[in-house]
Amino acid sequence: MARIRRGSAHNGGVILDPWLVAGLTVAVFVTVLWLVSLLLRDSSIVDAFWGVGFVAIALSVAAAAPSAFAPRAWLLGVLVLVWGLRLSHYIFWRNKGKGEDYRYRKWREEAGAAWWWRSYVKVFLLQGVIMWLVAAPVVAVVGRASQRPLNWVDALGAAVWLVGFFFEAAGDWQLARFKADPSNKGRLFTGGVWRYTRHPNYFGDAAVWWGHYLLAAASGAWWTIFSPALMTFLLVRVSGVSMLESAMRDSKPGYREYIESTSAFFPLPPRRRP
Repeated sequence: MARIRRGSAHNGGVILDPWLVAGLTVAVFVTVLWLVSLLLRDSSIVDAFWGVGFVAIALSVAAAAPSAFAPRAWLLGVLVLVWGLRLSHYIFWRNKGKGEDYRYRKWREEAGAAWWWRSYVKVFLLQGVIMWLVAAPVVAVVGRASQRPLNWVDALGAAVWLVGFFFEAAGDWQLARFKADPSNKGRLFTGGVWRYTRHPNYFGDAAVWWGHYLLAAASGAWWTIFSPALMTFLLVRVSGVSMLESAMRDSKPGYREYIESTSAFFPLPPRRRP
């Protein structure tokens, strides 16, 4: 539970519990973002700021930490910074000038005049709660005063993070290059990392959070396993693979054949079609 602790005689200050700091950061972050979305009439800006939200959590928890950073906290903080800024930059660049995403536009039309306040609950507040829960490994490590020495679990976590970051970043970059060529309009991209998984960006994102978790587990916060488990579930069953597959299976030429030859999530060698 969130609590306030008295500072030591050395600093003479008040130390806020890192979970409270993270929660307050998320509340302010999503509320400001919601107000901006009302001015722009674009609720989908929440997607572009998803990665930045975790960066904000890491920085705020670090600023409120009771002592100097331990090596593990530095490592995880840098990994979150690199992942979050890259993801937000890419989504912002991809969506720039395209207006509100069709999913949010549909909700806006269904809600009518009530969307201004419903969007706060249905989009911003909901994603804020998810963000706070998923950030558990970051909060547990960055907000902790004492840390165990770095060990092989940290190395494994960093390796898993690198694999995930590669698939996510490479998948986004390769698909963007393919779409930038006018001659590829309407065609299906199945090269690069997309040859081994139909959703390298979603797999990569999940792997990144399992890497974050392993660093937290190495520090003793093994209980934060709900964070990568929740993220993986959302990416596979809710807003990621499941949603995109249902939309593309019948609308994208060649996608059914792509399903027959390529793994849905985990990267695997391409299968031979009959």
